[in-house]
Amino acid sequence: MSVAETCGVISGALAIPLIARESVWGWPASIVSSAIYAVVFAGARLYADSGLQVCYIVLCAYGWHAWWRGASPAGVAVRVSRASARTLGAALIIGVTGSAVLYLVLSQTDAALPWLDAPTAAFSLVGQWMQARKLIENWPLWIVVDLVYVGLYILRSLYLTAGLYLLFAVLAVTGWMAWRRTLSASTLRASSC
Repeated sequence: MSVAETCGVISGALAIPLIARESVWGWPASIVSSAIYAVVFAGARLYADSGLQVCYIVLCAYGWHAWWRGASPAGVAVRVSRASARTLGAALIIGVTGSAVLYLVLSQTDAALPWLDAPTAAFSLVGQWMQARKLIENWPLWIVVDLVYVGLYILRSLYLTAGLYLLFAVLAVTGWMAWRRTLSASTLRASSC
């Protein structure tokens, strides 16, 4: 357990509850956590996770902008919504393809556990994009990915980080419930108009 890992845990633990409450301030906390974890994971030879953190920084900046200014050129706010079947199918294809490609790349290095590192990284990118777009399906995806990460980090002796990801899984349940309430309320408002 290093000082960097501790700082990553603290900033990460601040980010998810803010995002679950749809607060734009969850994104900068996520950027700080991702920057710290890029270094921590490189030191643990979890190269896909380290590179993933760099991608997170970019996606978090996108999420921050989309939530702050709105995602459309007209500045319309991003609202909690459901992904279409086409979007979910594309997300699955991207996750599986990304997993395979990352595995092939990582298996040619001294990466630790590429068979776990690759799919968690690939599906995390899918989840992060879905979260930035406020697609409610991001939360069940995060629950599964976070629970797999718990095992991965225990195997790499990153116990504090494993605890953080267990907390992330619990917070993902909370976020899912909160966004379901938001979605139900907006559906109710739309049907009464």
